[in-house]
Amino acid sequence: MKAMALREISPISSSPLILEKREIPAPKENELLIRVSCCAVCRTDLHVIEGDLPPKQLPLIPGHQIVGIVEKRGEHCARINLGDRVGAAWLRHTCGECEFCRSNRENLCPNQQFTGYHADGGYAEYAIVPEDFAYPIPTPLSDEQAAPLLCAGIIGYRSLKRAECPPNGKIGLYGFGSSAHIICQIARHRGLEVYAISRTPDHQALALKLGATWAGPANAVPVPLDSAIIFAPVGELVPVALRQLKRGGTLALAGIHMSDIPSMSYEDHLFYEKNIHSVTANTRQDGLELLQEAADASVKAEIKIYSLDQANQALQDLKSDKINGTGLLTC
Repeated sequence: MKAMALREISPISSSPLILEKREIPAPKENELLIRVSCCAVCRTDLHVIEGDLPPKQLPLIPGHQIVGIVEKRGEHCARINLGDRVGAAWLRHTCGECEFCRSNRENLCPNQQFTGYHADGGYAEYAIVPEDFAYPIPTPLSDEQAAPLLCAGIIGYRSLKRAECPPNGKIGLYGFGSSAHIICQIARHRGLEVYAISRTPDHQALALKLGATWAGPANAVPVPLDSAIIFAPVGELVPVALRQLKRGGTLALAGIHMSDIPSMSYEDHLFYEKNIHSVTANTRQDGLELLQEAADASVKAEIKIYSLDQANQALQDLKSDKINGTGLLTC
């Protein structure tokens, strides 16, 4: 099979992913082999490739927003059939035994492992997925529309939960990339007013096209917000967003990695019972809920398609904000 492999942590500008020929992997017990149709690219892939996240495995095939068809099943697989269309997301393994797993908080499991980080992911023609962490894809969603939901959508969905926006409330989305443009549609489907904060004219235009009430830079948000989500990995936005919240408002931090947060004034940023909620991965239930709500709401991801061997270019475009929506590798 063809795969784009990382052998050394390097800036994406150096095009560190190498096209390789590999043997098709064999599924072990409770694993599925899927023939990859497409895999969306994610800012977390950049964090893995460039070393913002400490390396867990090298060489490594990145990618964790995978859609494909089940071609083989390992022993004891019983939930998903050969020929089924499934997705694989960032969360790949939890222990099932710790206090967090036993209390429906498996996203906090200290023994969790992730696709395209602890194990090879979807920048390849085939990928291995543990059956328990494979998502059936609802029929209304095409492969290309489903792939961006499997991280950008799921993490955005959990962030929307953590933001605790009241019915008919006003929510700010700071950074309008892959995740935010999906969650904008979910929020509008729920009747929320969306305020999209971005410096990029193309992203502002996309937000307005998708139903945002307003789009513009962070220093010009026109109204106090009930809730906000920071998708951009920029710690300097935290005090800005907190200042723009109403009393009792909640800020969710969606990134797996964020630059340092500057010092803040208690009175200006945190008083009046303002809340900060971090977001850590997702539960499988989050994924199932998101896929169904996206299908029900007819969510349409804006995608830019690249071939598998263009993975370096796709990630370079992502880093320089040249992708309006989500980049997608096709096999």
